Amino acid sequence: MQILIVEDEELAVKKLQKTLLSVSAVANIAGVTDSIKSTVEWLQENQQPDLILMDIELADGQSFEIFNLTEVKSPVIFTTSYDEYALKAFKVNSVDYLLKPIQKEELQAALNKFQKIQSNNTAADINIDVLVKQLQQKLQPKEYRKRFLVKHGQKLVSVEIDEIAYFYSDGRLNFFKTTDNRKFVVDYTMDELEEMLEPEKYFRISRSFYVSIASIDKIDDYFGNRLILQLKPAVDKEALVSREKVTDFKKWMGK
Repeated sequence: MQILIVEDEELAVKKLQKTLLSVSAVANIAGVTDSIKSTVEWLQENQQPDLILMDIELADGQSFEIFNLTEVKSPVIFTTSYDEYALKAFKVNSVDYLLKPIQKEELQAALNKFQKIQSNNTAADINIDVLVKQLQQKLQPKEYRKRFLVKHGQKLVSVEIDEIAYFYSDGRLNFFKTTDNRKFVVDYTMDELEEMLEPEKYFRISRSFYVSIASIDKIDDYFGNRLILQLKPAVDKEALVSREKVTDFKKWMGK
């Protein structure tokens, strides 16, 4: 089994080579590259390997760029330090991953998987470019809203997100209040706001409220295993933390 290693840390390369040879009698290191540029050149100048072990973070960028610059027909195992929960959906036929530091048993299992794929000739049925693009999107940091454009009389004004104390709904319209007690209508549903607001800064305490930590003046117990918040500036409706949100709200407040 011809294997290309894409890794920019010399020590990691040596460890990976040693582990590979210890778990597979048929593994042969066809080449080692340490950058996007050198990997693209290697793939264009050599026969496609049976398998590629590819670090996601290389010195000249994320290795996903390789797939934009040349055709990759080989199955790939990404090596990464990313959280396994962000990547678990991508353990599919032509894309796999191993968390660093790479464990011998996990590498053995991954090699066994690809040998099975090879013998069944199923790798060709998988569109690796599509899968890699999905993986790249999954790992890219999400962009959250930095400001909102809202009506103020006959004018439009831009309000920075750091100026907003909380968002709430009265059942008909959705609003936000700023830290200096200005109130604006916002033209998004509460569910749409959930995709826009950074979860470190805003928490959805109920179907009709998002609050920032800075807006919480006091927290009291409330009947029905709920909590009631006193917000600043004051709000003209009860800010209740729903029963199913209480545990997560306490964790959020304690970060």
